[in-house]
Amino acid sequence: MKSSILSLTDSRSRQSRFCSAFFKHGAFAALSLLSLFLLNACSSDDKSDLVQYINQVKARPKTQIEPLPEIKVIEPFIFKPSGLRDPFRPIEKAAEAELVDIGPGRGIRPDPTRRKEQLETYSLDSLRMAGTITKDTVLWGLVKAGDGTIHRVREGNYMGKNHGKIIRINEDKIELMEIVPDKPGTWREQQTSLALSE
Repeated sequence: MKSSILSLTDSRSRQSRFCSAFFKHGAFAALSLLSLFLLNACSSDDKSDLVQYINQVKARPKTQIEPLPEIKVIEPFIFKPSGLRDPFRPIEKAAEAELVDIGPGRGIRPDPTRRKEQLETYSLDSLRMAGTITKDTVLWGLVKAGDGTIHRVREGNYMGKNHGKIIRINEDKIELMEIVPDKPGTWREQQTSLALSE
């Protein structure tokens, strides 16, 4: 009985090994046949459509190739700085240098030889009148600069960037006469004032 069971089990295991080997090798064989069929279909010698297209292209009439557009020659720009303002000098200094070139007796103009005062480094808009003091019967004005420093001024002093000369100091304002550029090479006087700030 035992031997018949063993032989039955043996035949079944052989059968299963045969089936698995068949399916394994059979699938490989089927895949190989399919790829050979596809390769044969791709490598057919029928190239009639390609030959027909090439013949159509060759049969087209030949056209003239348009010439390239003419290249415009650009002349190089030569910079000639003579007569132009030096860009590396401040504008105020350039204006003062121009004053030297203008001969004397040509109307109102700033004095380029006058030494600049400390309040001339500030614009008039950044200065505020802080009050007045009297010392030895002279009325002095107190001016506060943009940096918070208080300066003491009197008639004849200069302040602001437009050559502003103090012509009168009152309890509530400081009056100035500025010299401002008018037309090229000419100047004009302009009166302004600095009011007492509250």
